[in-house]
Amino acid sequence: MPMKTKTTENAISKKVFLILLCCTALQFPLLAAEEPKLEAEEGEKTWVDKLPNFVKDGKLLVHARLRYEYADAAGLKPSNAFTERIALGYKTGNYYGFEGLLEFVDTRPIGSENNVNLAGTTGQPLRRNVADPQSTEVNQAWIGFNKWDTALRYGRQQIVYDNARFIGDVIWRNNQQTYDAWTFSNNSVKDLSITYSYIFNVNRIFGDSHPAGNFDSDSHIARISYSGIDWVTVAAAMYLLDFNNSAANSSDTFHFAAYGGVPVGDFKVNYRGEYAHQLGSGNNPTSYDASYYLLEGGASYDRYSLKLGYEVLGADGPLATQVFKTPLATAHKFNGWADAFLATPAGGLTDLYVAAGVKLSYDIPLSVIYHHFQSDRGGVDFGNEIDVIATKKLGKHWSLLAKYAHLEGNGPFVDLDNFWFQVEFKY
Repeated sequence: MPMKTKTTENAISKKVFLILLCCTALQFPLLAAEEPKLEAEEGEKTWVDKLPNFVKDGKLLVHARLRYEYADAAGLKPSNAFTERIALGYKTGNYYGFEGLLEFVDTRPIGSENNVNLAGTTGQPLRRNVADPQSTEVNQAWIGFNKWDTALRYGRQQIVYDNARFIGDVIWRNNQQTYDAWTFSNNSVKDLSITYSYIFNVNRIFGDSHPAGNFDSDSHIARISYSGIDWVTVAAAMYLLDFNNSAANSSDTFHFAAYGGVPVGDFKVNYRGEYAHQLGSGNNPTSYDASYYLLEGGASYDRYSLKLGYEVLGADGPLATQVFKTPLATAHKFNGWADAFLATPAGGLTDLYVAAGVKLSYDIPLSVIYHHFQSDRGGVDFGNEIDVIATKKLGKHWSLLAKYAHLEGNGPFVDLDNFWFQVEFKY
């Protein structure tokens, strides 16, 4: 890939500066003097008043993110990725129940690409991959009806079920995962929530130009939850996934969960329990039968929190195709931020973890998480990981984040190091 000239890099820097300047301007009134306005005659409407209500009541959506990511793996050169994400959209107001949303997203590297291996490129194959390729796409485009405690959407949309362990939007990466789908939800019965989606395409984080950028889908997902019992929510879901261009990820999963919190004196005790059973199905050439378990408990007091958990993605055989899979999850949230286990390894995975958190001075939350990984089948030691994160909100729209992950790999897994620092604006 040819190196960018200094003039090109300066142009990119100016672009990023102007984007941040525009985002900042959204928070403050216009300082420049305006020409005096003549008051409208009584009964006369301004051009704003003449707009339809579904336009006036709409909302501008802006998300700007600048990120530095350091990604290192034993045996490879590290990547130093400077990237940006700019998402601009508009959601209409509700007009007799009808509404819609249109959003575009642009993601790209900043400066030279000679020191980074971005997904979808072949310029630096000896460096560790960073899954934030350059792309400009329609991120969301849907129309819907929302009235009488019922919502129906059609088009490209964000779908997140529960904590995103099985169905998520992968918003951590710059090119968010979205779905071309029909979605129906209903909350007519108090404390009861029902959601169903038919997904005919998955727009993955790699972008349309990447060979793995889309799942051609014929999938049905549904979830029902009830929160009318003190201190507990119970839920059941099914994920019937069938991908024409990713047969190994086609499966039927049946999922049950219970979670909540209980006050105990000055403490708040939280818990979560989950079980899921998965079968290879659809056009999957592999027949397998695997289970998923999660047990998690924690407590918080004042500025402090502590959590202990054990998660199992089971195996039904020694092959990587014979394991419990979560291809639509926001996988970065789980099993360590070094991203060694985005796909379940051969033999399955067990993750024993403990997390401690404290809110520091100046309202800076700090969390430290320790993971110990093994295979589900055979008890092979995969290694240990330490994750650390600190965040800081700056007013209503700005935030800072610093994040670190270190995997001390064992067996088939090598040592990994990741560090991120980012500035983010949301409006």
